[in-house]
Formats: sequence, C-alpha cells, structure tokens
Amino acid sequence: MKEIRFTVVLALLMMAAGCGKAEVEASFAYSVSSPDGVLTAHVGLTPEGQPCYKLERGGAEVIKPSRLGFGLVAGPGEEWDDPVIKNARTGMRFTGGRDLYSGFSVLGTSTDSLDETWQPVWGEESEIRNNYNELLVRLGREDGVRMDLRLRLYDDGLGFRYEFPQENKLRYFNVAEELTEFAMTGDHIAWWISGDYDTQEYNYTRSRLSEIRSHSDGMRLSNASATGFSPTGVQTALQLKTDDGLYINIHEAAVVNYPTTNLELDDAHLVFRTWLTPDAEGVKGRLQAPCVSPWRTVMVVDDARKVLASRLILNLNEPCALEDVSWIHPVKYMGVWWEMISGKNEWSYTYDIPSVQLGVTDYSVLKPHGRHGANNDNVRRYIDYAAANGFDAVLVEGWNEGWEDWFGCQKDYVFDFVTPYPDFDLPALNKYAHDKGIRLVMHHETSSSVINYERHMDAAYALMNQYGYDAVKSGYVGNIIPYGEHHYSQALINHYIYALKKAADYHIMVNAHEAVRPTGLCRTWPNLIGNESAMGTEYRARINPGHTTILPFTRLQGGPMDYTPGIFEQDMAVSAPGQTGKMRHTIANQLGLYVTFYSPLQMAADYPENYDRFPDAFQFIKDVAVDWEKTLYLEAEPGEVIVTARKPKISTLNAAAEGVAKLADGKKDMLSGAARFVYGLPEGASAKALKGARPLDVWYVGGVGGENERDVTVALDFLDPEKMYEATLYTDGPEADYETAPQDYTICKYNVTSKGFIEIHIARGGGFAMSLREIRK
Repeated sequence: MKEIRFTVVLALLMMAAGCGKAEVEASFAYSVSSPDGVLTAHVGLTPEGQPCYKLERGGAEVIKPSRLGFGLVAGPGEEWDDPVIKNARTGMRFTGGRDLYSGFSVLGTSTDSLDETWQPVWGEESEIRNNYNELLVRLGREDGVRMDLRLRLYDDGLGFRYEFPQENKLRYFNVAEELTEFAMTGDHIAWWISGDYDTQEYNYTRSRLSEIRSHSDGMRLSNASATGFSPTGVQTALQLKTDDGLYINIHEAAVVNYPTTNLELDDAHLVFRTWLTPDAEGVKGRLQAPCVSPWRTVMVVDDARKVLASRLILNLNEPCALEDVSWIHPVKYMGVWWEMISGKNEWSYTYDIPSVQLGVTDYSVLKPHGRHGANNDNVRRYIDYAAANGFDAVLVEGWNEGWEDWFGCQKDYVFDFVTPYPDFDLPALNKYAHDKGIRLVMHHETSSSVINYERHMDAAYALMNQYGYDAVKSGYVGNIIPYGEHHYSQALINHYIYALKKAADYHIMVNAHEAVRPTGLCRTWPNLIGNESAMGTEYRARINPGHTTILPFTRLQGGPMDYTPGIFEQDMAVSAPGQTGKMRHTIANQLGLYVTFYSPLQMAADYPENYDRFPDAFQFIKDVAVDWEKTLYLEAEPGEVIVTARKPKISTLNAAAEGVAKLADGKKDMLSGAARFVYGLPEGASAKALKGARPLDVWYVGGVGGENERDVTVALDFLDPEKMYEATLYTDGPEADYETAPQDYTICKYNVTSKGFIEIHIARGGGFAMSLREIRK
C-alpha cells in the first residue's frame, strides 16, 4: 500500500462547494426538453472536468449553472493515494478521502422517453400520467472511476440522479459530502423550516432567501429530538416563488439506502447545496456499486395550483412492488389519543414504580393511578361511537406495558409490543370491535429504540395477525438507538423500509410518526398509508394560522400526512382542566382539512363528547370520503389559501352493494358508509336496493385560510352540466375568528348546477367544507 500523506487539503472541497467562485463556467453540450418543450435541462463540464447542469423555462434560466459531484471517504479495500481531506463545511477529516467532482469526460449519451398511465392503489386520482423525456450522460475518468447522470424532464419539472455502474473503480465507497447545487436566479420568496437531522416538526417561515439566516434561530421549537446544523440550513420540500410569479419546488424522490438531504444556502451567492444527514461516525452514505442516489427534483410551474397537482415525486418512484394489494384499503378512524395529547389522561398505568423492566415488573400487584386512557371501558366507548357513526377503526395508544419510563431514558429494551396492561383485555376488546364492524389499530411506539423494535417486529406483527389488526401506527419519539444515529440517516432510512417490507409480509398497513418525511415510496409500497413527519395537531396552540395552507406545498409533496384533524374544542382548558392554550383555527377550518389534506388514513381526532356538542358539523366528517377518483385545485397560494374539489372513488357497484350487505349483517367495510351516502339509501336498506342502480354523482370541496380573513368564489363548472345537485355548505359564521369565536359556523343548503358559483367568506384561521350530491330525477 502506498504511503498516505497527512496533508490537510482545504482547496479541493472548497472549490467544489463554490466557496471561492460565484459563477460556474462550463460548456453545456447536452440537453433534454420536457414533452411540451417549455423546460430544457442542460448538462456540461467545467474546464476541470466537473459535471454541471442548468435548467431553463422558455429559454430563461430558473436554475443557473450548478455543480454536481461528491467528496468521498475511502471504502474497504480501496488503495487511493490521496491525502487526508478536511471537509470545508463540517470540519471533519477523512483519511484516504478522494474527490468525485473533477477530471471527468463524457463517454457517451443516450435518450429515452415514456408516456404511460398507471393506477395507484389509493390516491388523489384513479389514474396518474407519467410522461417524460430522459437523458443519460455517461461520465468516466482515466483512473477507471465511472459516474453517470440520469435526467428525466417532465412538463412540470426535472428529476436527476447519480448512477454508479458495476464496471467501475468505485466498488465500496463512503460519501463525505454530496455536492449537488441549486443556483438561484434571484432572492426568491421561500416557505421553509430549519434544516435538521431528526425532525420536521416546525412552523414554516416565509421570507426572502437572504433573510433565512436572521430568522433561523427564532423559528426552532423544542422537540424530543432535534439536531440543527447551520443557520442557513433548510429542509425539503422547499417551496419558492420568484418575483415574476414562477413557483419552484426543490425536493427529492425515492430515498432508498441513502440518507435524507437538507439544503444549505450560500447566502452570499444564493446557491443551495445538498447537506446529507450523517451517520453515527459522520459518514454521509455507505454505498456499493452498482447503485443509484435518490432523485434530486426541481419543479417549475407558473401557477400555485400546479404545484399541488404535480405528481413528479410519485412518478420518479418505482412501480408497486406488491403482487397482491387487495388487503390495502383507506381508513377513517377515531382513537384513544387526543385525551393523552391534551393532558386529560395518560399512556401509563401506574405511579407506583419509576423504573420498569419488561418481564420482571409485575403490573398485577401495582396500584393503577386512574388516568390510564387505554382501559377496557374507555376503549369500548370509542368502539361504540365509531361504529354508530360509520367509522372503520379505532386507534388505541398506551395499551402495552412500559409507558412509565419510556421517554427520555434512552432505554434499549423499552417495549415488547405484545404485552397489554392489566386493564386492557386484548382478546375481548378485539372481539367486541369486530362484532361491531370495527378494527382496532395497533400502536407501536418504539421510543426510537430501533434495534429493539426490529428484534420484536415479527412477534408484534404476528400478534396483529392473530387478532385481526391490519394497520399499525409506529412512533419514533426521542433520540435514536443505536446511539448517535439520526432519524434521517442512512441506517434509519433502511429501517423504515425494512419495517414496511416486513409489515407487507403480514398484510399490515403502516402509519409511521416521527419517521423520515416521505419521498413518494408509497407508490412502491402502498401499505405505507400514512406518515406524520411534520408539525401536526398534537402541537395544539403552537401551530400558526396558515400552517395548513403551506404543508400541501411542502411536506405533502412526498406523500400523505396523518395530520389528525377534526378538533372542535380549541380551548385546552376545556378539553383537559388544568391545561392552557387555545388552538388557532375555527371548526369550519377543521372540516376543510378533510378535503385539502389528502390522506387515505383520516382521523376524527377530538373526543366523542365534543362531536356530540356539534352534531351538524360532525356530519361532514362522517360523510366525507377518503379515496378519490379525481381532484381539482381551484385556488391556492402558500400561507394564504387552498381550495380543493374531489370526486370520491367508488370501485364498483357490486363492491358498494357488498358493503351495504355487510352492514345488514352487523359487519362493515370501508365502502359501506360511502355507499350509503352516494346511493342515498335510508337506514336499514338492503343490498338489493343497489341492483341496477346508477351511482349518484358526488363531489366534496374544502378550503382553508391563514392569518388573514378573505373571500373566495367557488365556480361549480366541474359538475356534470346535465345534473342538479344539493350543496351542503359548512362555513365560518358571521362572527367567526380563531381568537374570539372559533366555534361560530353556519350550515346552508342550496340546489345548484354547473353554471353556478358560491361566494364564501373565510375567517382568520378559518375555512369551509361542502358536499355536492346529485339530486336524482
């Protein structure tokens, strides 16, 4: 082995990071255009042989020339004669490091295109068009290193990734830094949250790019696990708006066996660079050829509604990996959850013991503290209420032993996911639920002890199969074990996918909280029916007005969110005496979320007794569908307003009839409630009433606003022009305001046609919801 020179070389990575050079000088000899010809991506090389790209719209730059490449750490078996390199951005030193950003030449190129339509298992529409033109640029160096660039250009944006072929000097290699750049053309407006390795649970800030540094510290909230890295670091999806009205969204797709990236802004030159999440040793990716990076994505559109309509991230993911998807279905659920979040009850069972050892602690001899939410009587109450109101499932948190010391102790063996507390009779409660047509949703809080979850996963999923559970809510609260790992590092990305694959083996759907933000993997693994990975309802009074008008532009770009809407009582002191704080939304706002926030997993999160106080408003939550045939975005601007219209998906008439038949037998599946509403069946109607019936045309419209009140006009031209509809409109009342009158709402009914329009006032922190149902002639 050649002697390694212990010389610190700063210039190499500084040059690649653009620290001394504002503009990229390169020859762009290769290009690809979008199918409609509006967008064009160019690829070229600098005089030093560094690959670069730029993106144009209508001939004008939207991403200026930007560098590509990596700084590497020597992998096992590599004998590279290079000095120790100090990473100019992190200060970390990597023995045997090597650049992967210079000395390249183009070995060849190829092009391809695709125009297909695919059907998601669930989604915002029943069919998605996947239409792109592709350019593959094969790069190589004299030392035998190969690195290819694959670009796919859609009408609404660009996806590109690095590919490392089998025939390559690179075999096993570690990433010190990915050096992908996004050079901005101006000081754009951005909607952003601070860069972090462990959480996205922040309110969004709207500012100019040049103002990110000054806002960064003030926007960070306390969190069970948070690791910032830079005063100009932000997370994707990053929503931008140029002064001439273009909407640019930077994100990533198909993150597999690779860490999640943040973006760090060089605010002197307005250039973003990828900033990968490191592992416990500081390495930012351990790769083996052949392999690929995630797709780096740049969406560019001229209308905010087109951002919401884009399926760029989903299309860049692989097709469904499951042959049988018949067991995957949307879910509308309630749960023993909000009473713990609000402080009314607790997850734990006893105060008698401060330290729990599973298999040793005998809960049967301990005195219950009387505030355990997951007790038999309380769970039956939720089951009864869910069944009586047409829901599909009930989530129960805190059912299993170990909650007395689960948080903050960094315990390895914290839960076993199979042993219930003494007051939770799992077999009896499960039978009680099934007899009423309700499924229970299992809760697996890992307390971020990932190694413990993996050792118990088979037994936990087998228990779910034994009792007929088909969905699990997993949680990753706290700092990760193995110690030193992060929620978004490569090891954890692999864990989340392992959990999905293992769950699929048991026909279990997964709703992961505190896990990594989704990047479209629900196309490949449609049993991923929900994620949290953003500031949701559990943050109560800390959520800013307008937060829910930003999330569809950012977090929801990669997949649906289990936001847990439907909170009718905003005052925490009413929900849980002794608590403080008031949530900043109106009841009409909460109804609107069931349409503007897409998720195949939708919760009615409030207490049953709060819904009983507002039964007419609760009716919309009972009626609204959770799976869609078609979606239209009628009005949108991040931070201000979103208005969405959706048409429910009824798979087949026979399936709907079967759902009603099950109702008559005391059983209920996911279609039965929708079938009863769509077909206008009275209580007790039999499946025979559906034979030969024509489905009624039904639409739902929802809107949410921000800090300022506003008026919107909903044109009904999306309705069938040959039909008359009954519109039921739920709006903010005349005095509604999130601070002074959050529970003021009005319900009106109209007969309308496609020629009509409805003018609606949205209060501060407000919204509206509307059902449109064909009137049968």
